[in-house]
Amino acid sequence: MASDEKVFDMKWTVEQQLSAWARGEFFRLFPGIPPGAGIEVVVATDDAFGDYQCNAPMSLAKTLRMAPRVLAERFVKDAAPSPLVASMEVAGPGFINIRLSANWLQQHLAAIALDERLGVPLVDPAETIIIDYSSPNIAKPMHIAHIRSTVIGNALDRMFRHLGHRVLSDNHLGDWGTQFGILILGYRHFRNPDALAAEPIQELERCYVASYDKAKADEAWMDEARRELVKLQQGDKENRSLWRTFVELSLKEFNRIYDRLGVSFDLVRGESFYHDLLAGTLERLTEANLLEESEGALVVKLEEEKLPVCLVRKSDGGFNYATTDIATVLSRVDEFKPSRILYVTDERQQLHFKQFFAVARRLGVNVQLEHIWFGLMRLPEGTFSTRQGNVIKLERLLDEAESRAFEMVRTSSPDMPEEQQRAVARAVGIGAVKYADLSQNPQSLVTFTWDKALALEGNSAPYLQYAFARVASVKDKYRERFPAARLEEYPIRPVEPVEWLLANRLIRFPDVLSRAANQYRPNLLADYLYELAQVYSRFYQNVPFLKAEEGVRESRVRLCELVARTLRTGLYLLGIETPDRI
Repeated sequence: MASDEKVFDMKWTVEQQLSAWARGEFFRLFPGIPPGAGIEVVVATDDAFGDYQCNAPMSLAKTLRMAPRVLAERFVKDAAPSPLVASMEVAGPGFINIRLSANWLQQHLAAIALDERLGVPLVDPAETIIIDYSSPNIAKPMHIAHIRSTVIGNALDRMFRHLGHRVLSDNHLGDWGTQFGILILGYRHFRNPDALAAEPIQELERCYVASYDKAKADEAWMDEARRELVKLQQGDKENRSLWRTFVELSLKEFNRIYDRLGVSFDLVRGESFYHDLLAGTLERLTEANLLEESEGALVVKLEEEKLPVCLVRKSDGGFNYATTDIATVLSRVDEFKPSRILYVTDERQQLHFKQFFAVARRLGVNVQLEHIWFGLMRLPEGTFSTRQGNVIKLERLLDEAESRAFEMVRTSSPDMPEEQQRAVARAVGIGAVKYADLSQNPQSLVTFTWDKALALEGNSAPYLQYAFARVASVKDKYRERFPAARLEEYPIRPVEPVEWLLANRLIRFPDVLSRAANQYRPNLLADYLYELAQVYSRFYQNVPFLKAEEGVRESRVRLCELVARTLRTGLYLLGIETPDRI
């Protein structure tokens, strides 16, 4: 089945190459297959059956009026050879199991070992993708529920960039709206200068809560807050100055958290950036005959989409989130010409985005708009609540993570200088927090517990970071024993079954990365890295390394080097650092 031809197309992943070959052969052998039929080769569900599998006979059988197994048997018998394929066999009712050519696999490993991108092809054509994530509210501290949007969005940001797309990350701050009238009034009457200097965001939040509570009990206070808001919206010099102070203090605090998380943005544009565009947006909706009056408010009816009406302007003349989001997407499309805009927010906003996307489409926005929603984070006893006082500040979580990691590092590496111990603890602690979130399906509900969030073993970032450090040390030990050896001159030639298993896992990295990004599921990459580390552990425990004979020894050290590079790259794409020693 295998061909002697050496074919390496680093522009395609392994699954893409196999799928293209299988697709071409199916169309050649069975002319009745309709154009666009789904014919794909994917990773085998069980290593015992093969490396890859093709299930196309099952879906094509009805169209071709052939039994799936008969169809599969003919393909196995008559398909033209592929340099990637050593053998094929039919299983069950019509599954095609595929084993890779050993010669091809060895050459492919050699190729990716020389490739700084580990075989990950650059997409062609590249897209411009805007990712809207994190988006905290001004004058409110970030709490642990903010971690989900921030780390999921940042992982997608990193993955799409690595694939070659032009990515614009946008932190769309909640810096405008009715709450600022309440906050301005509270700031003037309740602020404590000492508390403001010590913990500005906490003090602003306290002023807002005190003012809000008073407004609920005192209608006159609420009326005064509304007047302060109108003054702000009309450009009153004093109120605008206060508002800018709130934004500056908040951004300073947010950026400190982002620095700890290793997160940065290309754009930081709050709702206020688009405020002057709202009137024009209303005009555009009017010109498109989309607006209708309803009890003094202006709405867009979305009966065709089977959605509730979208409120665009309230009866008091004020605008809401939908209006701002419509203005924002129109501005983004005009300025950046993106092909995709991704919004990473929690599941409670699903209806809002469905309505907003529907209105945008009616206005002629043909950009792909995606709401990447994630499940809520809650405590074992219930949801977070500011009123109940059980909201855990994000900074406290990060402090606790680093503290626990420091104790672990101090125990495992007592001879390490304290400055280095703390640097490692920061990487391990922050990595644990991120991975605890990213390793789960984004749409799952997350029940927060300290032990789970800060797990330092099992399927966790510290486990993978430790695996990286251990793998990387193999090459260092090799260099100590064989300082004159030219490692790169030795071919990678897997011998033992566990070596083949590890080699198969390594070549899957490009496909996993592409799937994780395009399905908006960083957990697929996390799952892959954990499995790779487990297979490596079996490899390490079952075959000799430095004591193996020359050639075999170098092949195994080079495999270790590929594992280390893959772990480091994969964890980087999840926003997780990899210290050389833990």
